[in-house]
Amino acid sequence: MKKIFLIKSISLLIIITLISYSAIAQEVVELKMSRSNKVVIKLMFRNGSVTDPTGKEGLTALTTDLVSDGSSQTMTKSQIQDKIYPWAASISGSTDKEVSIFTFETPTEDLDSFYVIIRNLILKPGFKSEDFERIKSNQKNYVDEVIRQSSDEEYSKKALEDFLFRGTQYQHMVSGTSAGVSSITLEDVKAHYAKNYSSNNLIIGIAGNYPVAFVSKITADMKKLSASATAFSKPDGITEVKPKMPDGINVEIISKDNALGSAIFMGFPMNVTRKSNDFSSLMVANSWLGEHRKSYSHLYQKIREDRSMNYGDYSYIEWYQGGGGNMLPPPGVPRSSNYFAIWIRPVQTASGLKKQYPELSNINIGHAHFAIRMALHEMQQMIDKGMSKADFEATRDFLRSYIKLYVQTPERQLGYLMDSKFYGRKNYIAEMDTLLSKLTLEQVNAAIKKYWQTENMYVTIVTDKSEAEPLAKSLRENSPSPMSYSNSLKNSLSEKILAEDKSIENYKLNVKEVHIIDSQQTFGGVLPDKH
Repeated sequence: MKKIFLIKSISLLIIITLISYSAIAQEVVELKMSRSNKVVIKLMFRNGSVTDPTGKEGLTALTTDLVSDGSSQTMTKSQIQDKIYPWAASISGSTDKEVSIFTFETPTEDLDSFYVIIRNLILKPGFKSEDFERIKSNQKNYVDEVIRQSSDEEYSKKALEDFLFRGTQYQHMVSGTSAGVSSITLEDVKAHYAKNYSSNNLIIGIAGNYPVAFVSKITADMKKLSASATAFSKPDGITEVKPKMPDGINVEIISKDNALGSAIFMGFPMNVTRKSNDFSSLMVANSWLGEHRKSYSHLYQKIREDRSMNYGDYSYIEWYQGGGGNMLPPPGVPRSSNYFAIWIRPVQTASGLKKQYPELSNINIGHAHFAIRMALHEMQQMIDKGMSKADFEATRDFLRSYIKLYVQTPERQLGYLMDSKFYGRKNYIAEMDTLLSKLTLEQVNAAIKKYWQTENMYVTIVTDKSEAEPLAKSLRENSPSPMSYSNSLKNSLSEKILAEDKSIENYKLNVKEVHIIDSQQTFGGVLPDKH
């Protein structure tokens, strides 16, 4: 009798567990907006580039793009575009480290017709060779050429992630490596889709003005996907990404032809995400130090405004997708492994300064070494002294209004709600506002001391070949790095700024390693092994 009871108990436990996983896998995030004239649908799969097989880096991004920007078994790519154009509907796909998302938007009146296209794209993707070759070619061109040539700022950001996460499944770009993308076949895509775009690792999001019956319809349809992936908690075979803290300041200088300046991105692993209530404290600290694209922030004032060194200087407590173009952080890039970073937009090289100002003909390096010193000095001052009460209150009040701008559209509202699920929250924006309203200066200053430091840092600098060697030597030797001003600019500066420059030019940095890398070696080339 006891054995029978035990068996029944175990069976019941298994059934409850399966029901629980099923509920998680088919969770639907709803944002009903009865006055809206549109519907937004998001399908978030917990896979991302971390599920790329070794040697096939870029497979997840290629798969997502082939489904969202390709054909179904019933319609070609051009037929789909011709059909949805009169509706002003849209279809897009995105991939990050841990999620892939399909986003669909349409006027409410066209939902039924549009949904037929959505269902066929997801359940019956065409995987046509012509679509595959087109998308693969574009992706390989980005990995081989665009990332290195279009924006040194974006290049330095991607290079920092390669450096900081080296040896982990976060290391390679979401778009992959040259060898990885080259090796991907159409059969690889089909197999990857079947395994990793599963009913078991899917969250469905719906926003706008939609009928109640639609929720049941899409839920039932998405259950027709394969159930091969692990339930929505962690992708199959993926271990937790734990980047190593560097020993001292480790620098990689990426040397390239005809770089117009030195683009700098630097950071260190930080064991806190939106999941923690401490995140609200760091939001305030970070906003004061270097809020993205905000001229009031401290780094911007010190480096850009006071010294006219570049276009801007910002800090981050999580990955900021498309920072060069986005004024507000977009949803859809939730990550469980996090880091702090400082973005110093390109500063001038010695070569560039010499060409503009004859009075600077004797300088050996440009502004990069000084800019790094200035940024880390100001951050360390903040760690040592904390925020003032006035700065804390002003910044906290600003943030309580500012974060509401993150969710100005139904698509962004839905995206942030779905990201909230990733972090175990219900509504990140609302919850952060509540936490901010109760936050104290003491909590913020305690979080700064707990999570921030300047002694151990990964630094990537994309610069011109003429600057690489002199800059590397200056960093290795902790040589003085006096600011190089034109005569006209120097004459306009206050004695206070010039005196501060003298102090900063000798500020001791804990530099342990400096390596120069040719641009063609990055993202799959031969790199020094730091870990």
